[in-house]
Amino acid sequence: MSTHAKRERLLLADLLESAGPEAPTLCDDWTTRDLAAHLVVRERRTDASAGIVLKPLAARLERVQAEFAAKPYEELIGLIRTGPPKMSPFALKQIDEASNTVEFYVHAEDVRRAQPDWTPRELDPVFADALWARLERAARVLGRKAPVGVVLRRPDGQTVVAHRGAPVVTVTGEPGELTMFAFGRLAAAKVELDGEPDAVAKLRAAKLGV
Repeated sequence: MSTHAKRERLLLADLLESAGPEAPTLCDDWTTRDLAAHLVVRERRTDASAGIVLKPLAARLERVQAEFAAKPYEELIGLIRTGPPKMSPFALKQIDEASNTVEFYVHAEDVRRAQPDWTPRELDPVFADALWARLERAARVLGRKAPVGVVLRRPDGQTVVAHRGAPVVTVTGEPGELTMFAFGRLAAAKVELDGEPDAVAKLRAAKLGV
């Protein structure tokens, strides 16, 4: 049975291929080529990808990622599509699903929403619930840098606290949009922020995510 991660992987590969190697993304100054190199290194070079979270190893990660970015773009897309090698932890279905579902969803939207003519993607209810479940588990980590209290709220009323504090800003949106918000893509996320004007302004200026 296809998993969420596998579906999002193929969608992301298709988007990267269609956009071409020099298209913008929502990942700061990264082009689609840079993003593709990041995805390949993350899965295939665990010796370097630790630099994503360990700052002392960031320079090595940057060097390795630059080496992969220099490869033919079509090769990078092919590596993303085929997935990690058998010896990679990501080759295990459970780890792939847990680690890549949100990763691939967010980066697919990074490609889509950086284009001027992008339109919202309607998510099926099962996938939306899967994103919400991951938000419930990771909200405190993603929201730890918030300068105010943050509550994430689905339109149906389900909520999760992303950051304790006062005053509180309630962020309302569909799970996919809340995911983009929580990963620092507020400008491209279709969410509503409700709270004291000063608190809302502070949250808009903050950088959330890992």
